[in-house]
Amino acid sequence: MTDFYSHHADGFFAEYQALAFEKVHAAWCGLLPDSPSFALDIGAGSGRDAAALANRGWEVLAVEPSVGLRAKGESFTQARGLPVQWVDDQLPELHRVRLLSYQFDLILVSAVWMHLPDGQRERAFRVLSNLLAPGGLLVITLRHGPSSDERVFHSVSRDELERFARQRALVSVACDSSPDCQGRQGVAWETVVFRLADDGTGVLPLLRHIVVNDDKSSTYKLALLRSVIRLAEDAPGMVLKRDDDGVEVPFGALGLYWIKLYMPLLLREQLRQLPQSQSPGFAKQAFQLLKGLSPFDLRIGLSLSPDQAETVRQALLDACGTIRKMPVRFTKYPGTDILIFEVTPGRSARKADLQVLTPEELARFGTFRIPAAIWDCCSRYACWLEPAIVNEWIGLLQQYNPGASLATLAGALEWEEGQRQTHQVRTRVDGLRGEGSTVQCVWTDTTLQRDYDIDHCFPWARWRNNDYWNLLPATRRANANKGERLPSASLLEAAKPRILHWWQDAYLGTELERPFVLQARAALPLDDPRDLDELFSAVMQQRLRLKMNQRLAEWHGLGAKSEKALRQ
Repeated sequence: MTDFYSHHADGFFAEYQALAFEKVHAAWCGLLPDSPSFALDIGAGSGRDAAALANRGWEVLAVEPSVGLRAKGESFTQARGLPVQWVDDQLPELHRVRLLSYQFDLILVSAVWMHLPDGQRERAFRVLSNLLAPGGLLVITLRHGPSSDERVFHSVSRDELERFARQRALVSVACDSSPDCQGRQGVAWETVVFRLADDGTGVLPLLRHIVVNDDKSSTYKLALLRSVIRLAEDAPGMVLKRDDDGVEVPFGALGLYWIKLYMPLLLREQLRQLPQSQSPGFAKQAFQLLKGLSPFDLRIGLSLSPDQAETVRQALLDACGTIRKMPVRFTKYPGTDILIFEVTPGRSARKADLQVLTPEELARFGTFRIPAAIWDCCSRYACWLEPAIVNEWIGLLQQYNPGASLATLAGALEWEEGQRQTHQVRTRVDGLRGEGSTVQCVWTDTTLQRDYDIDHCFPWARWRNNDYWNLLPATRRANANKGERLPSASLLEAAKPRILHWWQDAYLGTELERPFVLQARAALPLDDPRDLDELFSAVMQQRLRLKMNQRLAEWHGLGAKSEKALRQ
Protein backbone atom coordinates (compact mmCIF):
# COMPACT_ATOMS: atom_id res chain seq x y z
CA MET A 1 0.00 0.00 0.00
CA THR A 2 2.81 2.43 0.86
CA ASP A 3 4.39 1.70 -2.54
CA PHE A 4 1.17 2.80 -4.24
CA TYR A 5 1.27 6.15 -2.44
CA SER A 6 4.97 6.56 -3.29
CA HIS A 7 4.41 5.82 -6.98
CA HIS A 8 1.60 8.36 -7.12
CA ALA A 9 3.10 10.87 -4.67
CA ASP A 10 2.79 13.86 -7.01
CA GLY A 11 -0.91 13.27 -7.58
CA PHE A 12 -1.76 12.65 -3.95
CA PHE A 13 0.28 15.65 -2.82
CA ALA A 14 -1.64 17.95 -5.17
CA GLU A 15 -4.94 16.33 -4.24
CA TYR A 16 -4.45 16.73 -0.49
CA GLN A 17 -3.07 20.26 -0.68
CA ALA A 18 -6.12 21.36 -2.68
CA LEU A 19 -8.31 20.80 0.38
CA ALA A 20 -8.25 23.25 3.28
CA PHE A 21 -7.53 21.88 6.76
CA GLU A 22 -10.45 23.92 8.16
CA LYS A 23 -12.88 22.34 5.71
CA VAL A 24 -11.71 18.75 6.08
CA HIS A 25 -11.60 18.92 9.89
CA ALA A 26 -14.43 21.33 10.65
CA ALA A 27 -16.08 18.70 12.89
CA TRP A 28 -13.43 18.90 15.61
CA CYS A 29 -11.37 22.06 15.14
CA GLY A 30 -13.44 23.76 17.82
CA LEU A 31 -12.21 21.23 20.38
CA LEU A 32 -8.59 22.31 20.06
CA PRO A 33 -7.35 23.73 23.38
CA ASP A 34 -6.41 27.37 23.65
CA SER A 35 -2.85 26.43 24.62
CA PRO A 36 -1.23 24.33 21.85
CA SER A 37 1.27 21.67 22.81
CA PHE A 38 2.42 18.42 21.17
CA ALA A 39 0.54 16.72 18.32
CA LEU A 40 1.01 13.41 16.53
CA ASP A 41 -0.22 13.27 12.93
CA ILE A 42 -0.58 9.63 11.80
CA GLY A 43 -0.53 9.22 8.03
CA ALA A 44 0.57 12.82 7.61
CA GLY A 45 0.69 12.50 3.82
CA SER A 46 1.34 15.84 2.15
CA GLY A 47 1.90 17.64 5.46
CA ARG A 48 -1.22 19.77 5.05
CA ASP A 49 -2.64 18.98 8.50
CA ALA A 50 0.74 19.02 10.25
CA ALA A 51 1.46 22.44 8.76
CA ALA A 52 -1.95 23.80 9.77
CA LEU A 53 -1.43 22.65 13.35
CA ALA A 54 2.13 24.03 13.43
CA ASN A 55 0.82 27.38 12.21
CA ARG A 56 -1.50 27.34 15.23
CA GLY A 57 1.45 26.89 17.58
CA TRP A 58 1.60 23.11 17.87
CA GLU A 59 4.81 21.10 17.72
CA VAL A 60 4.02 18.17 15.46
CA LEU A 61 5.46 14.71 14.97
CA ALA A 62 4.36 13.64 11.49
CA VAL A 63 4.24 9.91 10.76
CA GLU A 64 4.17 8.79 7.12
CA PRO A 65 5.29 5.32 5.88
CA SER A 66 5.23 6.20 2.17
CA VAL A 67 8.75 7.27 1.13
CA GLY A 68 7.66 9.45 -1.78
CA LEU A 69 4.82 11.17 0.00
CA ARG A 70 6.86 11.68 3.15
CA ALA A 71 9.64 13.37 1.15
CA LYS A 72 7.19 15.83 -0.37
CA GLY A 73 5.48 16.53 2.94
CA GLU A 74 8.77 17.06 4.73
CA SER A 75 9.97 19.49 2.02
CA PHE A 76 6.68 21.35 2.29
CA THR A 77 6.90 21.94 6.05
CA GLN A 78 10.66 22.56 6.11
CA ALA A 79 10.38 25.20 3.40
CA ARG A 80 8.04 27.13 5.69
CA GLY A 81 10.23 26.74 8.77
CA LEU A 82 7.49 24.93 10.69
CA PRO A 83 8.13 22.86 13.88
CA VAL A 84 7.27 19.51 12.29
CA GLN A 85 9.41 16.39 12.70
CA TRP A 86 8.90 13.52 10.25
CA VAL A 87 9.15 9.81 11.11
CA ASP A 88 8.92 6.68 8.97
CA ASP A 89 6.47 4.56 10.96
CA GLN A 90 2.99 3.09 10.75
CA LEU A 91 0.13 1.52 12.66
CA PRO A 92 -0.47 -0.75 14.42
CA GLU A 93 3.05 -0.92 15.91
CA LEU A 94 4.24 2.71 15.77
CA HIS A 95 7.53 1.21 16.91
CA ARG A 96 9.72 4.28 16.34
CA VAL A 97 7.20 6.66 17.88
CA ARG A 98 6.90 4.59 21.04
CA LEU A 99 10.67 4.47 21.42
CA LEU A 100 10.58 8.25 21.88
CA SER A 101 8.43 7.91 25.05
CA TYR A 102 6.40 10.98 24.09
CA GLN A 103 2.90 11.79 25.25
CA PHE A 104 0.69 13.84 22.95
CA ASP A 105 -2.12 16.26 23.68
CA LEU A 106 -3.52 15.63 20.20
CA ILE A 107 -3.34 12.55 17.99
CA LEU A 108 -4.83 12.86 14.50
CA VAL A 109 -5.50 9.71 12.47
CA SER A 110 -6.97 11.10 9.26
CA ALA A 111 -7.90 8.88 6.29
CA VAL A 112 -5.86 5.98 7.71
CA TRP A 113 -8.14 3.73 9.74
CA MET A 114 -9.75 2.04 6.72
CA HIS A 115 -6.31 0.70 5.72
CA LEU A 116 -6.14 -1.44 8.88
CA PRO A 117 -7.62 -4.95 8.69
CA ASP A 118 -9.91 -6.19 11.42
CA GLY A 119 -7.19 -8.08 13.29
CA GLN A 120 -5.00 -4.97 13.70
CA ARG A 121 -7.45 -2.27 14.75
CA GLU A 122 -7.84 -3.13 18.43
CA ARG A 123 -4.06 -3.23 18.90
CA ALA A 124 -3.68 0.03 16.98
CA PHE A 125 -6.24 1.73 19.23
CA ARG A 126 -4.46 0.43 22.33
CA VAL A 127 -1.13 1.83 21.09
CA LEU A 128 -2.70 5.20 20.31
CA SER A 129 -4.44 5.46 23.69
CA ASN A 130 -1.14 4.76 25.47
CA LEU A 131 0.43 7.71 23.65
CA LEU A 132 -2.19 10.20 24.86
CA ALA A 133 -1.38 12.67 27.62
CA PRO A 134 -4.02 13.22 30.33
CA GLY A 135 -6.73 15.36 28.79
CA GLY A 136 -5.45 14.60 25.29
CA LEU A 137 -7.66 14.25 22.21
CA LEU A 138 -7.64 11.30 19.80
CA VAL A 139 -9.26 12.19 16.44
CA ILE A 140 -10.00 9.40 13.95
CA THR A 141 -11.68 9.87 10.59
CA LEU A 142 -13.52 6.91 9.06
CA ARG A 143 -13.90 6.51 5.30
CA HIS A 144 -17.02 4.69 4.12
CA GLY A 145 -17.28 3.63 0.50
CA PRO A 146 -15.49 1.59 -2.17
CA SER A 147 -12.01 2.08 -3.56
CA SER A 148 -11.68 3.34 -7.13
CA ASP A 149 -8.16 1.98 -7.59
CA GLU A 150 -5.97 -0.88 -6.35
CA ARG A 151 -6.00 0.30 -2.72
CA VAL A 152 -7.84 -1.98 -0.27
CA PHE A 153 -10.22 -0.27 2.14
CA HIS A 154 -11.65 -2.28 5.04
CA SER A 155 -15.08 -1.78 6.54
CA VAL A 156 -14.85 0.35 9.68
CA SER A 157 -17.41 1.63 12.17
CA ARG A 158 -17.93 4.12 14.94
CA ASP A 159 -19.41 1.39 17.19
CA GLU A 160 -16.16 -0.56 17.04
CA LEU A 161 -14.14 2.51 17.97
CA GLU A 162 -16.41 3.30 20.89
CA ARG A 163 -16.04 -0.27 22.14
CA PHE A 164 -12.27 0.09 21.98
CA ALA A 165 -12.54 3.41 23.82
CA ARG A 166 -14.54 1.90 26.68
CA GLN A 167 -11.92 -0.80 27.04
CA ARG A 168 -9.19 1.83 27.35
CA ALA A 169 -11.12 4.29 29.58
CA LEU A 170 -11.31 6.98 26.90
CA VAL A 171 -14.36 9.24 26.81
CA SER A 172 -16.25 9.95 23.56
CA VAL A 173 -16.59 13.71 23.12
CA ALA A 174 -17.75 14.18 19.51
CA CYS A 175 -18.94 12.38 16.40
CA ASP A 176 -19.85 13.91 13.04
CA SER A 177 -20.79 12.63 9.58
CA SER A 178 -19.98 14.50 6.38
CA PRO A 179 -19.97 13.99 2.61
CA ASP A 180 -16.73 13.52 0.71
CA CYS A 181 -14.89 16.84 0.24
CA GLN A 182 -13.86 15.76 -3.26
CA GLY A 183 -17.42 14.93 -4.26
CA ARG A 184 -16.74 11.24 -4.99
CA GLN A 185 -19.89 9.18 -5.43
CA GLY A 186 -20.57 6.61 -2.71
CA VAL A 187 -17.91 8.00 -0.37
CA ALA A 188 -18.75 9.50 3.03
CA TRP A 189 -16.81 10.25 6.21
CA GLU A 190 -17.28 10.08 9.94
CA THR A 191 -15.12 11.86 12.48
CA VAL A 192 -14.93 10.39 15.99
CA VAL A 193 -13.15 12.19 18.84
CA PHE A 194 -12.09 10.69 22.17
CA ARG A 195 -10.45 12.19 25.22
CA LEU A 196 -8.25 10.66 27.87
CA ALA A 197 -10.20 12.43 30.55
CA ASP A 198 -8.40 14.42 33.20
CA ASP A 199 -10.32 16.42 35.80
CA GLY A 200 -7.19 18.26 36.91
CA THR A 201 -6.55 16.00 39.88
CA GLY A 202 -4.50 13.37 38.07
CA VAL A 203 -6.89 10.67 39.30
CA LEU A 204 -8.00 9.32 35.94
CA PRO A 205 -4.45 8.65 34.76
CA LEU A 206 -3.76 7.07 38.16
CA LEU A 207 -6.74 4.73 37.95
CA ARG A 208 -5.99 3.95 34.35
CA HIS A 209 -2.41 3.10 35.34
CA ILE A 210 -3.64 0.65 37.98
CA VAL A 211 -6.13 -0.95 35.59
CA VAL A 212 -4.00 -1.13 32.45
CA ASN A 213 -0.33 -1.02 33.47
CA ASP A 214 0.10 -2.01 37.12
CA ASP A 215 1.55 -5.45 37.94
CA LYS A 216 -1.08 -8.00 38.93
CA SER A 217 -0.61 -11.48 40.39
CA SER A 218 -4.38 -12.08 40.64
CA THR A 219 -7.66 -10.35 39.82
CA TYR A 220 -7.81 -8.76 43.29
CA LYS A 221 -6.75 -5.20 42.35
CA LEU A 222 -9.33 -5.12 39.58
CA ALA A 223 -12.01 -6.40 41.95
CA LEU A 224 -11.09 -3.75 44.52
CA LEU A 225 -11.32 -0.90 42.01
CA ARG A 226 -14.52 -2.22 40.48
CA SER A 227 -16.09 -2.51 43.94
CA VAL A 228 -15.16 1.10 44.70
CA ILE A 229 -16.55 2.25 41.35
CA ARG A 230 -19.82 0.37 41.83
CA LEU A 231 -20.23 1.83 45.32
CA ALA A 232 -19.56 5.36 44.04
CA GLU A 233 -21.95 4.86 41.14
CA ASP A 234 -24.74 2.93 42.87
CA ALA A 235 -24.61 3.92 46.51
CA PRO A 236 -23.31 7.46 47.20
CA GLY A 237 -25.64 7.51 50.20
CA MET A 238 -23.43 4.89 51.88
CA VAL A 239 -20.81 7.51 52.71
CA LEU A 240 -20.32 7.64 56.47
CA LYS A 241 -18.02 10.64 56.55
CA ARG A 242 -16.43 13.01 54.10
CA ASP A 243 -13.73 15.62 54.61
CA ASP A 244 -11.45 17.59 52.30
CA ASP A 245 -9.16 14.63 51.75
CA GLY A 246 -11.23 11.49 51.84
CA VAL A 247 -14.50 9.58 51.92
CA GLU A 248 -15.27 6.79 54.39
CA VAL A 249 -17.72 4.00 53.59
CA PRO A 250 -18.65 0.87 55.57
CA PHE A 251 -15.95 -1.73 54.99
CA GLY A 252 -18.72 -4.33 54.99
CA ALA A 253 -20.39 -2.57 52.05
CA LEU A 254 -17.18 -2.80 50.04
CA GLY A 255 -16.87 -6.46 51.04
CA LEU A 256 -20.46 -7.06 49.96
CA TYR A 257 -19.79 -5.68 46.49
CA TRP A 258 -16.60 -7.75 46.31
CA ILE A 259 -18.59 -10.91 47.10
CA LYS A 260 -21.24 -10.08 44.50
CA LEU A 261 -18.57 -9.62 41.85
CA TYR A 262 -16.99 -12.98 42.57
CA MET A 263 -20.14 -15.09 43.03
CA PRO A 264 -20.77 -15.77 39.30
CA LEU A 265 -17.04 -16.16 38.63
CA LEU A 266 -16.41 -18.76 41.32
CA LEU A 267 -19.74 -20.32 42.27
CA ARG A 268 -21.27 -20.55 38.81
CA GLU A 269 -18.33 -20.87 36.41
CA GLN A 270 -15.49 -22.05 38.73
CA LEU A 271 -13.02 -19.73 37.01
CA ARG A 272 -9.53 -19.42 38.46
CA GLN A 273 -8.64 -15.95 39.70
CA LEU A 274 -4.93 -16.61 40.32
CA PRO A 275 -2.24 -18.11 38.09
CA GLN A 276 -1.75 -20.95 40.55
CA SER A 277 -4.28 -23.68 41.19
CA GLN A 278 -5.22 -22.63 44.72
CA SER A 279 -8.58 -21.06 45.50
CA PRO A 280 -8.84 -17.38 46.46
CA GLY A 281 -8.24 -16.85 50.15
CA PHE A 282 -11.73 -15.51 50.82
CA ALA A 283 -13.59 -18.36 49.03
CA LYS A 284 -13.98 -20.45 52.17
CA GLN A 285 -16.91 -22.50 53.41
CA ALA A 286 -19.18 -19.51 54.04
CA PHE A 287 -18.63 -18.15 50.52
CA GLN A 288 -19.37 -21.59 49.06
CA LEU A 289 -22.66 -21.69 50.99
CA LEU A 290 -23.79 -18.53 49.15
CA LYS A 291 -24.43 -20.69 46.10
CA GLY A 292 -28.12 -20.75 47.00
CA LEU A 293 -28.30 -16.96 46.74
CA SER A 294 -27.85 -14.61 43.80
CA PRO A 295 -26.02 -11.27 43.83
CA PHE A 296 -29.46 -9.69 43.51
CA ASP A 297 -30.43 -11.21 46.89
CA LEU A 298 -27.60 -9.28 48.57
CA ARG A 299 -29.00 -5.81 47.94
CA ILE A 300 -29.15 -3.13 50.59
CA GLY A 301 -32.53 -3.29 52.31
CA LEU A 302 -33.47 -6.85 51.41
CA SER A 303 -34.14 -9.43 54.11
CA LEU A 304 -32.25 -12.66 54.81
CA SER A 305 -33.15 -15.65 56.95
CA PRO A 306 -31.14 -16.06 60.18
CA ASP A 307 -29.06 -18.86 58.61
CA GLN A 308 -28.41 -16.81 55.46
CA ALA A 309 -27.49 -13.77 57.55
CA GLU A 310 -24.92 -15.79 59.51
CA THR A 311 -23.44 -17.19 56.28
CA VAL A 312 -23.17 -13.71 54.77
CA ARG A 313 -21.59 -12.34 57.95
CA GLN A 314 -18.85 -15.00 57.90
CA ALA A 315 -18.32 -14.58 54.16
CA LEU A 316 -17.91 -10.84 54.69
CA LEU A 317 -15.35 -11.42 57.44
CA ASP A 318 -13.34 -13.60 55.06
CA ALA A 319 -13.69 -11.17 52.15
CA CYS A 320 -12.73 -8.12 54.21
CA GLY A 321 -9.70 -9.97 55.57
CA THR A 322 -8.49 -10.77 52.06
CA ILE A 323 -9.12 -7.23 50.81
CA ARG A 324 -7.15 -5.71 53.69
CA LYS A 325 -4.22 -8.13 53.44
CA MET A 326 -3.90 -8.28 49.66
CA PRO A 327 -5.09 -5.60 47.19
CA VAL A 328 -5.19 -2.73 49.70
CA ARG A 329 -1.66 -3.56 50.79
CA PHE A 330 -0.31 -3.60 47.22
CA THR A 331 -2.29 -0.78 45.57
CA LYS A 332 0.04 2.20 45.83
CA TYR A 333 0.71 5.51 44.17
CA PRO A 334 3.13 4.87 41.28
CA GLY A 335 6.79 5.05 42.28
CA THR A 336 6.05 5.24 46.01
CA ASP A 337 5.23 3.03 48.98
CA ILE A 338 2.19 5.14 49.84
CA LEU A 339 -1.05 3.16 50.01
CA ILE A 340 -4.00 4.61 48.11
CA PHE A 341 -6.71 3.12 50.34
CA GLU A 342 -6.94 2.85 54.12
CA VAL A 343 -8.80 0.29 56.23
CA THR A 344 -9.80 0.67 59.86
CA PRO A 345 -11.01 -2.79 60.97
CA GLY A 346 -14.19 -2.97 63.03
CA ARG A 347 -14.32 -4.46 66.48
CA SER A 348 -17.91 -5.66 66.44
CA ALA A 349 -18.16 -7.47 63.10
CA ARG A 350 -18.93 -10.77 64.83
CA LYS A 351 -22.01 -9.16 66.38
CA ALA A 352 -23.36 -7.87 63.07
CA ASP A 353 -27.02 -8.74 62.45
CA LEU A 354 -27.42 -8.98 58.69
CA GLN A 355 -31.01 -10.23 58.51
CA VAL A 356 -31.51 -6.87 56.82
CA LEU A 357 -28.48 -5.40 55.09
CA THR A 358 -28.17 -1.88 56.48
CA PRO A 359 -25.32 0.66 56.39
CA GLU A 360 -25.10 0.53 60.18
CA GLU A 361 -24.59 -3.24 60.33
CA LEU A 362 -22.12 -3.19 57.43
CA ALA A 363 -20.15 -0.49 59.27
CA ARG A 364 -19.48 -2.98 62.08
CA PHE A 365 -16.82 -4.52 59.81
CA GLY A 366 -14.86 -1.26 59.92
CA THR A 367 -14.40 1.70 57.59
CA PHE A 368 -12.79 1.91 54.19
CA ARG A 369 -11.26 5.29 53.33
CA ILE A 370 -10.99 6.44 49.73
CA PRO A 371 -9.25 9.65 48.60
CA ALA A 372 -11.98 12.18 47.85
CA ALA A 373 -10.68 12.87 44.35
CA ILE A 374 -10.76 9.15 43.53
CA TRP A 375 -14.31 8.77 44.88
CA ASP A 376 -15.52 11.73 42.80
CA CYS A 377 -13.73 10.44 39.73
CA CYS A 378 -15.28 6.98 40.11
CA SER A 379 -18.70 8.55 40.43
CA ARG A 380 -18.31 10.77 37.35
CA TYR A 381 -16.59 8.33 35.01
CA ALA A 382 -17.96 4.95 36.13
CA CYS A 383 -19.47 4.27 32.71
CA TRP A 384 -15.97 4.50 31.17
CA LEU A 385 -13.79 3.10 33.94
CA GLU A 386 -15.78 -0.07 34.56
CA PRO A 387 -15.59 -1.42 30.96
CA ALA A 388 -11.82 -0.86 31.05
CA ILE A 389 -11.59 -2.92 34.25
CA VAL A 390 -13.78 -5.67 32.81
CA ASN A 391 -11.66 -5.81 29.66
CA GLU A 392 -8.44 -6.14 31.69
CA TRP A 393 -10.07 -8.74 33.94
CA ILE A 394 -11.06 -10.82 30.91
CA GLY A 395 -7.44 -10.69 29.76
CA LEU A 396 -6.24 -12.12 33.09
CA LEU A 397 -8.93 -14.79 33.07
CA GLN A 398 -7.86 -15.87 29.61
CA GLN A 399 -4.38 -16.46 31.01
CA TYR A 400 -5.62 -18.32 34.09
CA ASN A 401 -8.39 -20.28 32.29
CA PRO A 402 -7.11 -21.02 28.78
CA GLY A 403 -9.96 -23.42 28.02
CA ALA A 404 -12.78 -20.98 28.81
CA SER A 405 -14.60 -19.23 25.99
CA LEU A 406 -14.72 -15.47 25.72
CA ALA A 407 -18.51 -15.59 26.06
CA THR A 408 -18.20 -17.48 29.34
CA LEU A 409 -15.68 -15.00 30.74
CA ALA A 410 -17.69 -11.95 29.68
CA GLY A 411 -20.92 -13.45 31.01
CA ALA A 412 -19.37 -14.18 34.40
CA LEU A 413 -18.23 -10.56 34.67
CA GLU A 414 -21.67 -9.12 33.99
CA TRP A 415 -22.94 -7.17 36.96
CA GLU A 416 -25.71 -9.62 37.85
CA GLU A 417 -27.50 -7.24 40.14
CA GLY A 418 -27.92 -5.11 37.06
CA GLN A 419 -30.85 -7.01 35.57
CA ARG A 420 -34.12 -5.28 34.95
CA GLN A 421 -36.39 -6.15 37.88
CA THR A 422 -39.89 -4.64 38.04
CA HIS A 423 -42.11 -7.56 39.05
CA GLN A 424 -42.32 -6.59 42.74
CA VAL A 425 -43.49 -3.09 41.88
CA ARG A 426 -45.91 -4.44 39.29
CA THR A 427 -47.34 -6.70 42.01
CA ARG A 428 -47.81 -3.62 44.18
CA VAL A 429 -49.68 -1.79 41.40
CA ASP A 430 -51.96 -4.78 40.87
CA GLY A 431 -52.53 -5.02 44.62
CA LEU A 432 -53.59 -1.38 44.88
CA ARG A 433 -55.90 -1.70 41.91
CA GLY A 434 -57.37 -4.90 43.38
CA GLU A 435 -58.17 -2.93 46.56
CA GLY A 436 -60.14 -0.43 44.49
CA SER A 437 -57.48 2.29 44.36
CA THR A 438 -56.65 4.10 41.16
CA VAL A 439 -53.02 4.29 40.09
CA GLN A 440 -51.99 7.21 37.90
CA CYS A 441 -49.29 7.38 35.25
CA VAL A 442 -46.76 9.73 36.83
CA TRP A 443 -45.95 11.30 33.44
CA THR A 444 -49.43 11.84 31.95
CA ASP A 445 -51.76 11.85 35.00
CA THR A 446 -53.96 9.24 33.30
CA THR A 447 -55.45 6.29 35.17
CA LEU A 448 -53.62 3.06 34.42
CA GLN A 449 -55.62 0.36 32.69
CA ARG A 450 -54.83 -3.34 32.40
CA ASP A 451 -51.90 -2.73 30.07
CA TYR A 452 -49.29 -0.52 31.71
CA ASP A 453 -45.53 -0.36 32.28
CA ILE A 454 -43.19 0.16 35.20
CA ASP A 455 -40.75 2.85 34.12
CA HIS A 456 -37.22 3.34 35.40
CA CYS A 457 -37.31 7.07 36.11
CA PHE A 458 -33.58 7.28 35.31
CA PRO A 459 -32.87 5.28 32.15
CA TRP A 460 -31.83 1.72 32.80
CA ALA A 461 -29.28 1.71 29.98
CA ARG A 462 -27.36 4.51 31.70
CA TRP A 463 -27.85 3.80 35.41
CA ARG A 464 -28.83 0.26 36.38
CA ASN A 465 -30.91 0.93 39.44
CA ASN A 466 -33.91 -1.22 40.43
CA ASP A 467 -34.65 0.56 43.71
CA TYR A 468 -38.31 0.98 44.53
CA TRP A 469 -38.14 4.78 44.49
CA ASN A 470 -36.79 4.70 40.89
CA LEU A 471 -39.61 2.50 39.55
CA LEU A 472 -42.69 4.46 38.56
CA PRO A 473 -46.06 3.43 37.08
CA ALA A 474 -46.61 4.71 33.54
CA THR A 475 -48.74 4.12 30.49
CA ARG A 476 -47.12 2.01 27.84
CA ARG A 477 -47.22 4.86 25.38
CA ALA A 478 -45.45 7.24 27.73
CA ASN A 479 -42.83 4.65 28.66
CA ALA A 480 -42.15 3.78 25.01
CA ASN A 481 -41.93 7.45 24.03
CA LYS A 482 -39.55 8.19 26.90
CA GLY A 483 -37.24 5.35 25.91
CA GLU A 484 -33.78 5.71 27.41
CA ARG A 485 -33.95 9.48 27.83
CA LEU A 486 -33.61 11.38 31.08
CA PRO A 487 -36.74 13.24 32.27
CA SER A 488 -36.16 16.97 32.08
CA ALA A 489 -36.10 19.02 35.26
CA SER A 490 -39.37 20.77 34.41
CA LEU A 491 -41.13 17.49 33.59
CA LEU A 492 -39.95 15.89 36.82
CA GLU A 493 -41.12 18.91 38.83
CA ALA A 494 -44.51 18.76 37.12
CA ALA A 495 -44.77 15.06 38.01
CA LYS A 496 -43.79 15.61 41.66
CA PRO A 497 -47.32 15.42 43.18
CA ARG A 498 -48.02 12.13 41.39
CA ILE A 499 -44.62 10.65 42.29
CA LEU A 500 -45.01 11.56 45.96
CA HIS A 501 -48.55 10.14 45.97
CA TRP A 502 -47.24 6.90 44.45
CA TRP A 503 -44.45 6.57 47.01
CA GLN A 504 -46.90 7.22 49.86
CA ASP A 505 -49.53 4.72 48.72
CA ALA A 506 -47.19 2.01 47.44
CA TYR A 507 -44.60 1.88 50.21
CA LEU A 508 -45.06 3.91 53.38
CA GLY A 509 -46.96 1.95 56.01
CA THR A 510 -46.50 -1.33 54.13
CA GLU A 511 -44.06 -4.25 54.39
CA LEU A 512 -42.07 -2.62 51.56
CA GLU A 513 -41.38 0.55 53.57
CA ARG A 514 -38.12 -0.66 55.10
CA PRO A 515 -36.42 -1.74 51.83
CA PHE A 516 -37.79 1.41 50.15
CA VAL A 517 -36.17 3.57 52.84
CA LEU A 518 -32.89 1.66 52.97
CA GLN A 519 -32.50 1.61 49.20
CA ALA A 520 -33.09 5.35 48.99
CA ARG A 521 -30.62 6.00 51.82
CA ALA A 522 -27.91 4.00 50.05
CA ALA A 523 -28.43 5.41 46.56
CA LEU A 524 -29.16 9.07 47.24
CA PRO A 525 -27.63 11.86 49.33
CA LEU A 526 -30.33 12.39 51.97
CA ASP A 527 -30.98 11.98 55.68
CA ASP A 528 -34.60 10.82 55.98
CA PRO A 529 -36.21 9.05 53.00
CA ARG A 530 -39.54 9.05 54.85
CA ASP A 531 -39.61 12.80 54.27
CA LEU A 532 -40.86 12.50 50.71
CA ASP A 533 -40.09 16.12 49.86
CA GLU A 534 -36.47 15.56 50.87
CA LEU A 535 -36.42 12.32 48.89
CA PHE A 536 -37.74 14.10 45.80
CA SER A 537 -35.06 16.79 46.17
CA ALA A 538 -32.44 14.05 46.28
CA VAL A 539 -33.92 12.53 43.11
CA MET A 540 -33.64 15.91 41.39
CA GLN A 541 -29.99 16.10 42.46
CA GLN A 542 -29.36 12.63 41.04
CA ARG A 543 -31.02 13.69 37.78
CA LEU A 544 -28.58 16.58 37.50
CA ARG A 545 -25.65 14.29 38.35
CA LEU A 546 -26.55 11.88 35.55
CA LYS A 547 -27.08 14.70 33.08
CA MET A 548 -23.78 16.31 33.99
CA ASN A 549 -21.69 13.14 34.03
CA GLN A 550 -23.18 11.33 31.04
CA ARG A 551 -24.62 14.15 28.90
CA LEU A 552 -27.90 12.25 28.50
CA ALA A 553 -30.61 13.29 26.08
CA GLU A 554 -33.66 14.69 27.84
CA TRP A 555 -37.33 13.76 27.55
CA HIS A 556 -39.87 16.57 27.85
CA GLY A 557 -43.00 14.44 27.89
CA LEU A 558 -45.61 13.40 25.37
CA GLY A 559 -46.81 16.93 24.68
CA ALA A 560 -50.18 18.55 25.19
CA LYS A 561 -51.90 16.97 22.18
CA SER A 562 -50.78 13.44 22.95
CA GLU A 563 -51.66 13.81 26.62
CA LYS A 564 -55.13 15.12 25.80
CA ALA A 565 -55.67 12.24 23.40
CA LEU A 566 -54.74 9.75 26.07
CA ARG A 567 -57.32 11.18 28.43
CA GLN A 568 -60.15 10.85 25.93
